[in-house]
This record gives sequence, structure tokens and C-alpha cells, in this order.
Amino acid sequence: MKRAFVYGISVEGENFTDRVKETKRLKLNFENGINVILISPRRMGKSSIVKKVKSEITNPEIKVVYMDIYDCRSEYDFYNRFATVLMKETATKSEHIIENIKRFLVRLTPKISFSPEPMSDISLSLGITPQNYQPEEILQLPELIAKEQGKHIVVCIDEFQQIGEFTDSLTIQKRIRGVWQHQQNVSYCLFGSKKHLMTKLFQNRKMPFYQFGEMMYLDKISTEDWVPFIQSRFEYQGKKISEELARRICETVENLSSYVQQLAWNILAETDQETTEQEFNTGVEALMTQCSGLFQEQLQGLTSYQINFIRAICNGVHSDFGSKAVLEEYNLGSKSNISRIKESLLDKELIETDADGVYLEDPVFKMWFKREYMK
Repeated sequence: MKRAFVYGISVEGENFTDRVKETKRLKLNFENGINVILISPRRMGKSSIVKKVKSEITNPEIKVVYMDIYDCRSEYDFYNRFATVLMKETATKSEHIIENIKRFLVRLTPKISFSPEPMSDISLSLGITPQNYQPEEILQLPELIAKEQGKHIVVCIDEFQQIGEFTDSLTIQKRIRGVWQHQQNVSYCLFGSKKHLMTKLFQNRKMPFYQFGEMMYLDKISTEDWVPFIQSRFEYQGKKISEELARRICETVENLSSYVQQLAWNILAETDQETTEQEFNTGVEALMTQCSGLFQEQLQGLTSYQINFIRAICNGVHSDFGSKAVLEEYNLGSKSNISRIKESLLDKELIETDADGVYLEDPVFKMWFKREYMK
């Protein structure tokens, strides 16, 4: 089934928009064994571009392995996910998974279940613990497999910032880097949805993964690329949207890929033949309503100072939060309180910082917050 717009999941095929330059560069890095660190704000399509490049690698001597570690909460959670995906994705047939385990994880007795559905995934539980395997042995698996199969393996790890949340994270990072940096037949593509945590891991000179690979930054897809895509999707559904309103979709959500597709779908769903101003506004309202539960959850537990800090940003204050005028107008407490507010909101992924100041990370959150808290 061809979808008009896709959001909330990684985008593939005809729903993948632009990214020609980034796709070409990432593919070149994969084909030449270059480690890549992919950084961007949320909803910019990192997972989508990695999966797109994975699908375009046709060289039989290169194997791209993709894994998501978003729910890994400890070091050995990660090792189990790491090994499980490697066992599955480097096997050409289901029965070869068992052969992989017997060849590379001889001290395990895994639990394996096969679904009667031919297209269903195999359930595999390896049960790796400190008692049966040391971390270095698991981390060396892709190199061993690559040598055995005569291939170069590219290991892509989504939500890699989870490593920074583990207990004794610094030691774990040193251990991982210590093994991976010596592998000759494996390269890595590391990326995640929390930009500030990824930045801490890879751009701090004191951290183990500093200069581990080429830093790639995903910029926003331009309005000029989005507009014809949006209009073509409306036409496919037998409907029409003007260039002006297609542009306003992009402007409203500041060109964040997932939001562009979600808002476009909302407006398409409201449109009978040609999109009007009323249908556009209804689509925007629907978007805020769809996100309302998440936004309310994000605000739970915030102090009045933190709420007031967000109000200040919504009113156009992006710097000089410690000035007497800003402190008094927005009731932010003492000047020394500002750094604590910023750090807390950064950790919650509500704000981002750049050379020009502090901004709200999510444009839809900003619209919703203004409607709910600044009436």
C-alpha cells in the first residue's frame, strides 16, 4: 500500500524525501570502512537515511547490520542486543543463525523459537552474562564474523546515547572504544535521538569516543524540496494544495521532517478537493491535540522557574537570562539559578542551545505551550 505521508516510523521508498548529498556521503563511508557519527535534532530522519543506505549497498563483500538499543538499560543488555542482532543479520538463512551461535558463542545454550508465519522474525535469547562471556569477547564478534565470512561489516547502532546512561558509563565507553578502534574489517555508524547527549559523547575531548569517526550533521530539508513532494502526494490522492499552503506547512513546523509529514497528512485528511485556510488551521489544531499528551507529560515535575524560563523563550528571549530585567519580568529567581534551569531543561530535551542563545527544540511544543500557558 502506497502511503501519502509517513511519520512516527522510519521512512522508506517513495516517502523518503531529498537527502541526496547526505545519502551519497554516508554510502561512500560505508563502502570505504569509515566510522560515522550521525548527529541532528529529533525528527530529522536519521534512522531513515541509515536504512536507505543499508538497502542501497549491493556489494556482496559488504554487510550492513542495523540495531536499535533504545531499551537497553545496562552494559549486558547492550551486549545481548549486540550479539543477537549480529547472529541474525550475518546469517543468510534461519538455520545459519544456529551455526553462527555454535561457531562464535560456543559457551551459550540460547533459547530459539520459530514462528509458523514465514515472514515473522525469529525469537532469540542468548543469555550472555559476566559468568559466561567477558565484554571484550562480545565486542570482538563482528571482527571475527567478518574475517570468517570474508566481508566488511558495517554496524549501525541507533540510540547510541543510551551507553552514556549506563552505570559506570565512562569505563564501559573506554572498554568499547578500546576494542573497536583496532578492528580492521568492521566500521561503525553511531547515531541517536538525543542531540545533546550524543554531542557530549563524541565532541568532548575528555570522552573515549572523541574523534572516533567522521561527524555528519543532518540539516533540515529545504522548503524548496518539501513543497513539490507535498503537492505530489496531494495529487496522488486526487486533491490539491497550493504552493503557498505547502510552504506554510514547512514554516509552521520549522521543516522538521516527521512533523512536516504529520501535519501534511492532517491537512490532507481534512481536504475534500483543494485545501483552504480553514482546513489548514484544522490540521494544525489536530497536530497540537495529537501531541498534547506527550507535552503534558514533559511538563510534569517542572518547577515554576522552569515554566517561566520556557515562557521567556516563547516571548523571544534567547540570551541574557541573568539580566535584572529578565529575572524580574519572568520571575526566574537568582542569577545563579539560570544555569541549573538550563541544564535541567537540556536533560529533558525541551531546549537546545547554539551560538546565538537558547531555543525550544520542538516547534509544535512551542505552539502548544503558547496556547495552553500564555493565554
